[in-house]
Order: sequence, then C-alpha cells, then structure tokens
Amino acid sequence: MLADVMPPEIKPKNQGSKQLFKSPVLEKLSRTHISVPLLIFTTFASALLYWSITHTTLSALQTTLMFLLGIVSFSWVEYTVHRHVFHMTTYSKLREKAQYVMHGVHHEFPKDKDRLAMPPLLSVTISTILLLLFRLVLGDLVFSFLPGFLVGYAAYLSIHYVVHAYPPPKNIFRKLWINHSMHHYKNGDIIFGVSSPLWDYIYGTMKDKKTSA
Repeated sequence: MLADVMPPEIKPKNQGSKQLFKSPVLEKLSRTHISVPLLIFTTFASALLYWSITHTTLSALQTTLMFLLGIVSFSWVEYTVHRHVFHMTTYSKLREKAQYVMHGVHHEFPKDKDRLAMPPLLSVTISTILLLLFRLVLGDLVFSFLPGFLVGYAAYLSIHYVVHAYPPPKNIFRKLWINHSMHHYKNGDIIFGVSSPLWDYIYGTMKDKKTSA
C-alpha cells in the first residue's frame, strides 16, 4: 500500500513532492488545499457555538472562559503531539515508516503546500471523535470548549501554512518564521510550537541544551 517512502537520510528539499501511497486514490486523499480544513474547522466551531447559545444554559462568561480554555488546550496538544508523536523515536522499521508518513515527509519537502494540513477526511473524523469524547467529560461545556479548541487548530494550520508558503514579515510575527526555520533546517529536536513558543519555554525545548550550555 505504501510507496517506497523511507529515504536513507531526511534532508530538506525546497522543491518537489513525494509519493506516499501506491494507490492513486490514497495518494489523492493524503493531500489537501489549506482552505478545506480551515473551512471545516471554522464551520464546525461556529455550529457548536450556535448550539451552545441556543440549546444550553451556559452563561456568556462560562462560554467565553471555556472557549479561551479550548484555545490554550489546543496549543498544548499542538506542542505535545508535534514533540512526542510526530518526532517519535524510531527504533523499529514500522515506527520509521509511521513517523515518515505522518511528519518526516514534511521535513523532507517543507514547501509542499498540499501536505501542510490534515486531509479533509481525517479533519471531519477527528472533529467528530473529539466532540463525542469531550461530551462525555464536559457535558454541555463541550459546545463552548471544542469551538475554542478547533479555532486554535485552525489558527495553527494558518500560521503553519504562511510560515512555509510566504517570506517572513518585518514585524513581531517574524519570530514565528525564525523559530520554525530553526526546527526545520537546524535542529528538529527543538522548538516544537508553531503557533506559539509558550510550551517550548515551559518545557525547556526552546534551545538546544547541548549547544547553549
């Protein structure tokens, strides 16, 4: 099912792409334009907020606080998944292939715009699973928490896309470009936050400890 995906050593290439699957259908499903998941997440988030306002007894303060908590929670998930899942240790061939398909291909072809966001089928599936799981824990609070979580996800996707697709601006946001370039082109074991360096500072992965000692 998988094409010959494992390169002997991953080195960034600023042009080109990579075929991940032998099946043209699966290969097509592994790609997406950035606008598709953004539309899915923002529409889903808006619908959930509307439901919260019209079908629950949550106050405006509760809704606002849970929405903000959702955004902060996603920023932690973004960091954690990037560090521990996308950059998992590859002590077996199976883990090597899994890591490459999930994230290694992006490090090899960081300018491939079709692989800068999650494919639509996965976006819908994950959003639905999160709704069901969070509902079990949060009850009606999920209808204000999950929109914040999904907006955080959409913000991350947007930032990740523009960092790879456009040159850095001449303002305070330039630091996001610098941070992510450090991760891609200098040391893939540091700076896992894309939308914010907050958790890198908290967990001590903002700088390479070996070189900064």
